[in-house]
Amino acid sequence: MAHTRQVTYQGFRRDDGLWDIEGHLRDAKPFAFDLPGERTLAVDEPIHEMFIRVTVNEQLVVQAIEVAMDSVPHSECPPAQVPMQWMVGCSMTSGWRKAIDAHMGKAQGCTHLRELLFNMATAAFQTITSNFGQTQQDTPPPHLGRCMSWGFESPLVERLYPMFFKWQPKKPPTSTAP
Repeated sequence: MAHTRQVTYQGFRRDDGLWDIEGHLRDAKPFAFDLPGERTLAVDEPIHEMFIRVTVNEQLVVQAIEVAMDSVPHSECPPAQVPMQWMVGCSMTSGWRKAIDAHMGKAQGCTHLRELLFNMATAAFQTITSNFGQTQQDTPPPHLGRCMSWGFESPLVERLYPMFFKWQPKKPPTSTAP
């Protein structure tokens, strides 16, 4: 084995009705590792040890973000926590990854924090299951159409959400203005 990356997510309901989704990323090597020009890491010493807590409401809109970078390979890494605050107000539903790229893409943020943040939406969906059972008659729940099992043509959707089986979004009316 040359490298271990551990990623975990946990979701919690808060007393104030909001939800905390927590992510943890840890990278380590099973041997001493040189960071050229910086330092040597001991066996299994974390190269990256990062935590994110995203607080969302029932609609999966980000209310707050907390970040901790307990271990980073370079002294230039910690300022990458600042752009995480630009995600407050973003929705973890459709467009989540685009919002992450827009606010923290490329040199605007940290690759590892972005990667951890990408999948926090999935953890939020798994945590806040109450949103899945409640749907408007003409709007499918946000998890439909996101994977093979929940595809609009799948037997699962036909069985559990027959009103959205073979669903197509309504097309906007075409303009007939002169």
